[in-house]
Amino acid sequence: MTQTVSTGPCNLPRRLRAEHLSGSAVLEAQALRYRVFREAFEADLGDADRALDQDDYDPHCQHLGVRDLATGELVATTRLLDHQAARRLGGFYSEEAFSLHGLGTLQGPILEVGRTCVAQGYRNGGTIAVLWAELAEVLNQGGYRYLMGCASVPMRDGGVQVEAVMRRVRESHLCLNDVRAEPRCPVPARGLQANISAQLPPLLKAYLRLGAKICGEPCWDPAFQCADLFILLKREHLCPRYARHFKAAV
Repeated sequence: MTQTVSTGPCNLPRRLRAEHLSGSAVLEAQALRYRVFREAFEADLGDADRALDQDDYDPHCQHLGVRDLATGELVATTRLLDHQAARRLGGFYSEEAFSLHGLGTLQGPILEVGRTCVAQGYRNGGTIAVLWAELAEVLNQGGYRYLMGCASVPMRDGGVQVEAVMRRVRESHLCLNDVRAEPRCPVPARGLQANISAQLPPLLKAYLRLGAKICGEPCWDPAFQCADLFILLKREHLCPRYARHFKAAV
């Protein structure tokens, strides 16, 4: 388990600990996911009485979390599905949204990251660095060569942000050489004036800083009211500047 000191709102010091989740802690992660996805995307997750974000992939995944040691609260989480578990399930979660051309030809073990979220008030570099460091341990121990998954962009504005984001992505972060992600439900194209721009969502920005590439056009997810962008990170392409977040993952 990894510990660090990060800074939260009002510069209050926080001691955070990363951990592997099991049992009731997975329920905590599912409750956190429910809250964050409802807040960030107004997602329709069903079963409001239970207030848990659950699906059939959860029992087959490793779940990581970050806990505030002062309050005991789980403040960040992600889940990991490796190629062996995906084979037993009949595919990766990302394949529900994309046809992943070339995925079967990748040479080396694959780890899919998904359902990543951070509680409001903890969305800073320190929290995600703790989560990344624990993910690095999993990458190292499993010898995974590829990290893949989806990063989401809200669509409540009708698609203005995602189109502006894709303009930036197409300039320097689009790569179809290894995998070509064909969206099963493409986001309708819309014309934007040249002077319209948008900030990258924090998670997408973090992936791109690590050296990940976007492998195609976005997919519309009506339940989450967002557009998903498929990302692929080759271990050997991890950006040295941000390698410290992944410890010895290079």
